[in-house]
Amino acid sequence: MLGIRSAGDFYLECRRLVLAPLLIAVVMANLAGCSIYVSSASERFSRNLSSAILNQKDPETVKQGMPAYLLLVDSMIEGDPQNASLLFSGSRLYSSYAGVFVDDGSRSRNLSQKAWDLAVRGLCSHRKGYCQLHQMPYDNFEKNLDSATVADVESLYSYSVAWLGWIQAHSDDVGATSDLPKVTAIMEHIVKFEDSYDRGMVHLYLGVLSSLLPPALGGKPEVGRAHFEKAISLSKEKNLMAKVLYAERYARLVFDQDLHDRLLRSVLELDPEAPGFTLMNVVAKEKAQELLKSGKTYF
Repeated sequence: MLGIRSAGDFYLECRRLVLAPLLIAVVMANLAGCSIYVSSASERFSRNLSSAILNQKDPETVKQGMPAYLLLVDSMIEGDPQNASLLFSGSRLYSSYAGVFVDDGSRSRNLSQKAWDLAVRGLCSHRKGYCQLHQMPYDNFEKNLDSATVADVESLYSYSVAWLGWIQAHSDDVGATSDLPKVTAIMEHIVKFEDSYDRGMVHLYLGVLSSLLPPALGGKPEVGRAHFEKAISLSKEKNLMAKVLYAERYARLVFDQDLHDRLLRSVLELDPEAPGFTLMNVVAKEKAQELLKSGKTYF
């Protein structure tokens, strides 16, 4: 029989396997009082740091080094507490660290709460009308979301990813998991503005969200399948995690062993090194081996 997981179980794995490489860039431009030269240097440092982490082959190196950058971005926010870019940078770092590298539940909840608080402050600094967006009844939430423009995409993306992290860490709270439709709505708006945003990562999120449950329980696996295939295509098949989650979330849900095994074997055959995806691909290859092994008893 198919195993139906809780939303909490789903988000725990989704956070561990998908979000890490997305949430690590530290944006350090536009610091109060800095000259143009210093700001440009900070931007270059930020881009280089992000690139180095995303292309790192050893996740343990990232795990050991990230706390130093949490403290660094905290100090920068202290100096410029209304800077939306800094707030979102801090949110991404804390969300990534909590969801990927922290196993202790209490600590993960505390860190994800900080990530979410920073994201809420960041969105409010970016657009005052969105300060209470997450607290609005769904009808009002949807109306306000409909007013979004392309200039809001990056902020809404960071906001929604931090929200998912918070939901994962508080998955035992029904009120938290009931916010999933709002997160989904934000990501659907993002792809309307920019279908290829972040080389298909939004489609990957939507694929997993659509495949959370079987059709009888309200899931939309075929919609999920289309999102997974779009994510793979937009990354030019460089995002190996897209194939892994396609196998785990869709193929297992519809009990398609041929698709499941074909996707995972493809992951194991491909080179994990790809600009912007290497770290995630290393984790994807490890997960593919686990899924192929467990698939023998699953199907």
